[in-house]
Amino acid sequence: MSDNYRTDQWILNMVGDHFDPCPYNEAHDAEIYDGLAIEWIYDRVFVNPPYSNPKPWVLKAIETHYRYNSVVMMLLKHDSSTEWFRLLHEAGARFMMINRRLKYQTGKAANFPSVFVVLG
Repeated sequence: MSDNYRTDQWILNMVGDHFDPCPYNEAHDAEIYDGLAIEWIYDRVFVNPPYSNPKPWVLKAIETHYRYNSVVMMLLKHDSSTEWFRLLHEAGARFMMINRRLKYQTGKAANFPSVFVVLG
């Protein structure tokens, strides 16, 4: 199972111009680009991180929001039982539930619900 999925186009249209530290990687090669190793020094950041390990991305998003006063938007698996969900809640994030399963530009619905999260 891969963590490398395209973001649904309607979400990309909604977020508008943004920096993406975790872009879709056509080659599925994690060595091409490491968004956790760079500073996210942009006004608007959108992250669709690997669902298998979102916590490092969530920590970087919270840090970026506070350090640069950036608006950081994230697309995450909806799982309110996790530590990363709690950390976002404590940081004042807004959670917007998505009322349908995402398709990741594949035409096939995901087998889990997702949530759109905004810091800032």
